[in-house]
Amino acid sequence: MAGETANSNEIVVPSLTRVWLAQVGTTAPADATSAMPADWHAVGLTTEDSLKFNQEPSFEQVRSAQSSYPTRTFQTQDAATIEVDLQQWSGTNFVAVYGGGEITEVTAKDSKTHYRFTPPRIGSRSEIAGCIEVIDGGKSYRFVVPRSMQMEGVNTELAKAKEAVLPLRLAVQGGDDTDAWYVITNDPSFAPIAGPPPAHD
Repeated sequence: MAGETANSNEIVVPSLTRVWLAQVGTTAPADATSAMPADWHAVGLTTEDSLKFNQEPSFEQVRSAQSSYPTRTFQTQDAATIEVDLQQWSGTNFVAVYGGGEITEVTAKDSKTHYRFTPPRIGSRSEIAGCIEVIDGGKSYRFVVPRSMQMEGVNTELAKAKEAVLPLRLAVQGGDDTDAWYVITNDPSFAPIAGPPPAHD
């Protein structure tokens, strides 16, 4: 059939995902498959069904007496978030999940080194860069977020019968000097379509 676009090769099943974090300003990966730059660290194991990238624009509508439908719709805000539940407890993961904080060494009575995590005080939360890596066979996708911030409360269930996870919830931050987020991929279906650009009003 002319114009048929059904193509099962364009279905994506995320067989492997990774979440990487880095300080804001760290060099981002240049492509979809090369090794991540050394200053990025992976959060490690995550639950198999928790990883989500949400994009949530906001709109306003103009209504007129001459139409039962909006006569104009315009976007007023944009927002995006990363959600994932971390299975590995570590100092770097605690700092990411709680939006900052400080880890110090404490000498215990047994003369062994213990560690103390102190969450950030009001006004001292830090931003962080993020990258979601999605792999489906030979296709790779990287969702790169140059700036984000943990802006939700942390609810960690400490139940006896299952692992205790750390809920990482990052809100994408924007700016005039960089893209708020973008995707890099080697998927050939993303190749630009040849031809004239679409017409605009």
